[in-house]
Amino acid sequence: MAQEALKPFQRVLRTDLDGNLPISRALLKINGIGFALSNAICTSLKMDRSKKAGLLSDQEVQSIEVLVKERKQIPTWMFNRKADFETGEHLHLVGPDLKLAQEFDVKRMKKIRCYKGMRHAIGQPVRGQRTRSHFRKGSAVGVLKSKTQGAAKPAAAKDEKGKK
Repeated sequence: MAQEALKPFQRVLRTDLDGNLPISRALLKINGIGFALSNAICTSLKMDRSKKAGLLSDQEVQSIEVLVKERKQIPTWMFNRKADFETGEHLHLVGPDLKLAQEFDVKRMKKIRCYKGMRHAIGQPVRGQRTRSHFRKGSAVGVLKSKTQGAAKPAAAKDEKGKK
């Protein structure tokens, strides 16, 4: 039996994974898959977690994609979108679908002008963080040393001319 060559990149769920990483760590690069779900995928497919991602066969890649898309062997508490707004189903979105769904959620909140939507619209923290010392964007608050020194020199020059 010939040993397969290590691929530098492996394409899984529309994401390039580093072929040198173990499969449990490489799956973390996919948006929407965290540590617990990565280990659950390896366990449910009876795959060695330390196996390099570049050594995965095409069948193993397809089985990972089918498992994540069909969500049959994954417990519902691991899903990242419970009771979806549009369908009411429990979903687990990954990759660009997750980013798109988050953008639509924020747009919907802005449209209905709820508190979270208004905080998103004005660029303030949404989840109750303090704003007194953080979340300052744009120009600096306070006095700049270079401006104070430049402003002090002309005033001193006027005083010297007035004394003569």
